[in-house]
Amino acid sequence: MSLAIRIDSANPNHHLWLNNGTWWCHYTVHLPQNRAQRVRRTLSTGSRDEARRRRDDLFARLSAGSAIALEQLQGGAA
Repeated sequence: MSLAIRIDSANPNHHLWLNNGTWWCHYTVHLPQNRAQRVRRTLSTGSRDEARRRRDDLFARLSAGSAIALEQLQGGAA
């Protein structure tokens, strides 16, 4: 599994969209066998600044989890 998270420093709202007053985050997870899954998650806030913080926290957790999963697949420590 790998994440497809492009960082656009010119757009601090990248991966975010506002839907009826609630901010959401979207990203893509690449799965085995050339499959991909687009993920959309609510950030449960109406604040743009809070949505950015929650997006950044989410991506940090996902990146850490992805690294651990990859290490386990490669026979590393569990």
